[in-house]
Amino acid sequence: MGIEAGPGVGAERDRGPEALEMRRAGDRLALAGPLDLRHLPGADAMEGVATLDLGGLTRLDTAGAWFLHDAQLRGVTLEALPAARQPLLDAVIAAWPTPDPPAPKAAGGWRQPVEAVGRAVAAAAGYLGALAEYLGRFLARLAHGLTHPGSLRVTALVHHSQQVGLAAVPIVVTISFLIGVVIAYQGAWQLRSFGAEIFTVDLVAISVLRELAVLLTAIVVAGRSGAAITAAIGAMKMREEVDAMRVLDINPDDALIVPRVLALVLMMPILALIADIAGLAGGAVMAWLTLDITPMMFVQRVAANTGVNHAATGLAKAPIFGLLSGVIACHAGMKVGGDTESLGRRTSQSVVSAIFAVILADALFSIFFARVGW
Repeated sequence: MGIEAGPGVGAERDRGPEALEMRRAGDRLALAGPLDLRHLPGADAMEGVATLDLGGLTRLDTAGAWFLHDAQLRGVTLEALPAARQPLLDAVIAAWPTPDPPAPKAAGGWRQPVEAVGRAVAAAAGYLGALAEYLGRFLARLAHGLTHPGSLRVTALVHHSQQVGLAAVPIVVTISFLIGVVIAYQGAWQLRSFGAEIFTVDLVAISVLRELAVLLTAIVVAGRSGAAITAAIGAMKMREEVDAMRVLDINPDDALIVPRVLALVLMMPILALIADIAGLAGGAVMAWLTLDITPMMFVQRVAANTGVNHAATGLAKAPIFGLLSGVIACHAGMKVGGDTESLGRRTSQSVVSAIFAVILADALFSIFFARVGW
């Protein structure tokens, strides 16, 4: 005994799903039936339409409401929308994505290079302000440590002094010795044509003691120790150890900045003195080999013709160079973000900025000492 479908079921199956009816009259389009994901007017049907008559809508879903609001944005007027369908359209309008603001147009002609220069100057001013802030923080915490010796981390200071000073002696001695050799050889070669080879000793002594030894030492320290300081502090920033210090009521300036910068300030004059001796030794060796000037004669002429002011001038610049390198390195380390790309970028920036600052400071010192007659 079979089961027969009723006439209503068979009729519904024969009609199939309800369709969207569209009636066009000029620039007016009337929609009747369902307006949902399966029943949306095509682009051809909407071409030239200025008004949509929605009085015959029987169903509306999110896709249909999206279609209606998109038509509104293109200037189409909606009429006779059933009140029951209005809340869904309002919800779609509220959730409609806000377009991004248009990108500012790049200045053309002469304005573009001027704008680029202005932005660079503003960025440089901001960077100098940040460095001044870190310099002030270092001096403030150093003064606090000197007035409250218990807060000064002597163990960390000794450790960083060993890393900055003792570990850098081999590379500093090697470079300074070779610079002395080069200056003596080139000076003797050029002065021989004037019969003034003996002045090679004076050339080596003044060049090494006054400028080259301390400058090259500062560049080596900026590249070696500056990068190490930035990388060490940056790694702690990435692992959120600096934030943990603040949670434990430990001042990061006392633990991270003061020992490293103070170690550079204290070790730079010692390294500069070692570089002076190595540079003079290199010059003495080359003068002995090329000019037959014995080491004893070399030392006697240096003592007789080279004033102490030349050595004092070079050594006086060393602590300033160490201070600049340390502040720049600590600032770069504290600005590291949470990714390794930021660490590499800040380390490179630290080395370049420190070397530039050292050379600029040396130029300013040279002008100053020349003006005061040193």
